[in-house]
Amino acid sequence: MRETEPRSRAYDADLALIREAAAEAGRIALGYFGKDPEVWLKGGRSPVSEADIKVDRFLRKTLTAARPDYGWLSEETRDSPERLTARRTFVVDPIDGTRGFLEGRDTWCVSIAVIEDGKPLAGVLECPAMSETFWATEAHGAFLGESGIAVRQPGEAALVGGPKALVDAVAQPLSAGIKRAGHVPSLAYRLALLACGRLDATFVSPNSHDWDLAAADLILSEAGGLILNEFGQAPIYGRPDVRHGTLVAGSGDLLWALAKTINTQHA
Repeated sequence: MRETEPRSRAYDADLALIREAAAEAGRIALGYFGKDPEVWLKGGRSPVSEADIKVDRFLRKTLTAARPDYGWLSEETRDSPERLTARRTFVVDPIDGTRGFLEGRDTWCVSIAVIEDGKPLAGVLECPAMSETFWATEAHGAFLGESGIAVRQPGEAALVGGPKALVDAVAQPLSAGIKRAGHVPSLAYRLALLACGRLDATFVSPNSHDWDLAAADLILSEAGGLILNEFGQAPIYGRPDVRHGTLVAGSGDLLWALAKTINTQHA
């Protein structure tokens, strides 16, 4: 991309690229879904399947060929410090929610973001088993398919996702108006549920990574929500350490009230 090219035009070009790549990646993953793919364990406990690897290889080849000057960060590719010198970086989770994918649950997705200066500029979540595609570019809104989406207005009871221990730690009287949502294996998809108004908020366990968050973070923020850490700050992406601590996501007064819970947990 030339320095003189308008940023909005660059967003559109990157979005078109990652939407097309995500759609094909989703078709590749769907070909393995429910068909007992080969599975290995990373670090002795985290599953990775042949579907994850096939999708990762397709996306890396396709995206880096189209943008050879962009960095590459993926859950299924060994990290390289070379990405730290790139102006922009692809942040990819070939299959977010691999456990659910292997269990035959529909709520998994291909997650792709383009980041610059620690922030996502374009993001796509391709959810082929749900026939859903979430996408956003900075300052241009969030969409499910071709329909704009937004976080929902607070009601009498808030549906909150995330670890039971964190939901249970919410102080009264706020806790009386909270109902814990069922488990969603894909963190990215759970954040998308906030963006389209199916959830009100969620806690995020420590040790999530850039690839779990970046695309969904942009979609949520463009829909009117935020992700915050225990200091009330938004995550920064593309740093040498791509791990994050405990987070909370949501909107409005509920978000800030729930943020006090993780602040207390770290006090």
